[in-house]
Amino acid sequence: MDPSLPPPRTGRERLLSVREWIVRGRRTALAQLLRGACYGAGTGAVGLFFLWVEHRM
Repeated sequence: MDPSLPPPRTGRERLLSVREWIVRGRRTALAQLLRGACYGAGTGAVGLFFLWVEHRM
């Protein structure tokens, strides 16, 4: 066994590390969802603007 590696996690430490991983993943997923919604809203607004401009000409 390599002495430079930390000992394996057991019991509560393993459970806490899995919980932290899930929280990080959820936070990342929510940030990506918000980012996608903002891009979609911006694209829709620009599309509607150009449609309005085209209709007025």
